[in-house]
Amino acid sequence: MLSRPQYATPFLVTLGLLVGSAAHAQVPISAATGGDSLSLETTIRSVLDANPAINALQEEVNQAQSRLDQSRTSLRPIVDGTVSFTRVDPVVKIPLAGETFQLAPANNYDGHVTARYTLLDFGRANAAIEAARSRSLTAADNINVTRRDLAYAAAQTYYGILFAREAIRVQDAQIVSLRQHQREMEKRVEGGVSTQFDVTTTQVRIAQAQDRKIDLQNQLRNQEIQLARLLHRPEGEAAVVRGRFEYQPQAVNVQEALAKGSENRPEVKLAKDAEQTATALLRVAEVGNKPSLGLLAQAGGKNGYIVPNLERVRFNTVAGAQLSIPIYDAGRNKLQRLEAQSAIKGAQARSQDTQEQVRADVLQAVNNMQTSTARYDNSQVQITQASDALTRAKARYRYGVGSNLDVLDAETQLAQSRLSRLQSIYNYTLGQYQLRRATGEQIW
Repeated sequence: MLSRPQYATPFLVTLGLLVGSAAHAQVPISAATGGDSLSLETTIRSVLDANPAINALQEEVNQAQSRLDQSRTSLRPIVDGTVSFTRVDPVVKIPLAGETFQLAPANNYDGHVTARYTLLDFGRANAAIEAARSRSLTAADNINVTRRDLAYAAAQTYYGILFAREAIRVQDAQIVSLRQHQREMEKRVEGGVSTQFDVTTTQVRIAQAQDRKIDLQNQLRNQEIQLARLLHRPEGEAAVVRGRFEYQPQAVNVQEALAKGSENRPEVKLAKDAEQTATALLRVAEVGNKPSLGLLAQAGGKNGYIVPNLERVRFNTVAGAQLSIPIYDAGRNKLQRLEAQSAIKGAQARSQDTQEQVRADVLQAVNNMQTSTARYDNSQVQITQASDALTRAKARYRYGVGSNLDVLDAETQLAQSRLSRLQSIYNYTLGQYQLRRATGEQIW
C-alpha cells in the first residue's frame, strides 16, 4: 500500500545530457504525438553521442595520448640547426717579420646542424613512457565511467516518466469510479434511501484522489522538465518518451554477478590503473639518479681558421660523447621513492575498497530486485482481494446491508494496491539497471 511519500519517489539525476536524435521535432511535451517520441535506446544513444562531459573527457584522453607520444620522443635523436654572427672588436693582431697576423676575424659566422642521442639512460626513458601510458589508460577508463553513469541517469528518468504516467491512469480510474458512485448516491438521496452525508463523504474521497493525482502530475512534469534539461532542450520543448511499463523478471546468479563486477566494473579498472601508475612512478624515481650516456654529432661551416684565409667559411665537423653521473642531490631522489611507495600503498588500499564497494553494490541490487518481486506478488494478491472486496461492498450497499464508507474504503484500497504494483515494477526495473551498473555491464 502506497502513501504519498512512497509514490512520490525522487529521481536523482546529476549528470547533464545532450540533445537526442535530430530526426525528432522539438514540440511541447503536452502536444507531442507518437511520431515525436523517443524510445529508451534512442534517448540513451543520442545522449552519449553528443554529451559535453564525454567530449571534455575525450579531450583529456587526447592530451594524455599526446603526453605519451612526447615521452616516446626521448628514444629518438634530436636534431637542430644553429646560425650565429658575432662581432669582436678589437681583435688580436701580432706583428711578425714586418707583417701583421690577425688571430681571429672581427666578423664571426657560424652555421651548423647538431644531432644528439641518448645512448644509455638505464631505463629512465622507458619508465617515463610507461607512466604516461598508464595515465592514458586512466583517462580512457574515465570515459567509460561517465558513459555508464549517463546511461543509467537517462534510464532512471525514462522509467520515472513511465511510472508517473501509469500512476496517473490509476488515479483517473479511481476518480471515475468514485464519481460514478457519487451519482448513485445522489439518486439514492433523491429516492430517500440515503442521506446527503453519504454524498458529501464520497465527494471528500474524490477530492483526496484528485489531490494525489495533482501530486503525480507534478512529479511527471518535474520528470519531463528534467528530461528536457538532460537533453539540453528548453523546458517547454522536448519529445516525450515512449515505451511499455511492465514487469519482466529475470533469474540472477549472485556469484556470477559478483565475479563479473569484480572483473568488468570500470571503477575496478580505474583502481588498477592507479596502481600501475604508482608503480610506474616508483620506477621513474628508482632510475632518476642513474648515469646517462649521450652522443653528439655536429656538421656545419664557420670562418676563423687562420690558414689559408681567416675570413673564409670552411666546412667542419664535431663528434663527441658525454657521460653524466649524478653525485649528490640533497636526498631528493630518496624522497621521491618514498612518495612513490606511499602512492602504491594508497592505490592498493583503494583497490581493496573498490572491490568491497562492488560486492556491496551487487548484493544491494539483487536485494532490491528480490524485494520488488515479493512486493509485486503481494500487490497482485492485494489487487485481487481489493477488487473482490469492492464488488462485495457495492453489492452490500446496494441492498442496504453495507455502509457507504465500506465502498469508499474498498475503492481506496484497490487504487493503493494498483499503485503498489506500479511501484514494485518501477523498483524492479531500476534494480535491473542497478545490477547492470554494479557488474560493469553496458546499459546503452
